[in-house]
Amino acid sequence: MDNKTDNPIRSRFNRNSTAFDVVEGLDLRHKTALITGGGSGFGFATARALAKAGATVYVADIDLERTRTAVQSYAAQQPGVQLVPLALDLGSVSEVGNFARAFLHEIPKLDILVNNAGIMAVPQAYTSEGFERQFAVNYLGHYVLTRLLEPALIAARNARVVSVSSIGHRQSDIRYDDLHYRHTPYNTWQAYGQSKTACALLAVATDQRLRHAGVRSNTLNPGGSLTGLHGHLTVEERRRMGWLDEDGNSPARWRTPEQCASTATWLASAPDLADVGSLYFEECQQAMPWTELDPGAGVKAYALDPDNATRLSDVSADMAGLRR
Repeated sequence: MDNKTDNPIRSRFNRNSTAFDVVEGLDLRHKTALITGGGSGFGFATARALAKAGATVYVADIDLERTRTAVQSYAAQQPGVQLVPLALDLGSVSEVGNFARAFLHEIPKLDILVNNAGIMAVPQAYTSEGFERQFAVNYLGHYVLTRLLEPALIAARNARVVSVSSIGHRQSDIRYDDLHYRHTPYNTWQAYGQSKTACALLAVATDQRLRHAGVRSNTLNPGGSLTGLHGHLTVEERRRMGWLDEDGNSPARWRTPEQCASTATWLASAPDLADVGSLYFEECQQAMPWTELDPGAGVKAYALDPDNATRLSDVSADMAGLRR
């Protein structure tokens, strides 16, 4: 399949399609999936859709009780779905390592990995291992998880890895001179943007590393929706940004979590994407390069640059104590 932007990949789905729409008619009964941040929001919508299509879905989230409750509620509505809640703290490299080793011991083959979990616009904070929190949770934990689960992805043959980025990636490239804001003033949106650029580069690096083994990886912008991701923003901040009106309603352009989950679900499951990798999508279409003429859409070049992806992967391996 031609992956160049002069012949972009298109689908029959659009911004109004839901995660359930994109799996309609698919048989995923022999597939195993792992979704991070799967206990709510976009992640839970993706998990429900893949499970409804027959996949066994491991739903990993830092809030295990919330995830159990959500899974049990959906299973009651859809008897027979296979949703398994798991506890995962992406803010700790050591905890991610423990999780991955335990997962591999029980699940030797993984067809779908959706790196979905994230935090946004949080106050400046550092993990116990010394990493800026948004970078650690949104990216570094997913980097470690993906690297350690490589044996299961390779064993599956034709596995998919989906890395959820954001429109926010346009806020910042990777700040290699001060990744963790130790020497420059902290800007929460710039830090978020850096972490989401890193998520896009994770998809590129994973595709580079594993495509020879049949594993393909892509990234995406899910779009805007009213979810718990905005929990660190005050009502006043949301109104100032145009994310709430005076009556507390979200913008008309925003969509439901099920609609925002459609692109990740499509990338994880569509048969015609088996040979596609290292690309960025939005609204179930390949995104075009960002331009000032249409600043609300598209992907910035640095987020898909293969050299940038390799550099970040090497830096991340050193941070996490993994082999390059």
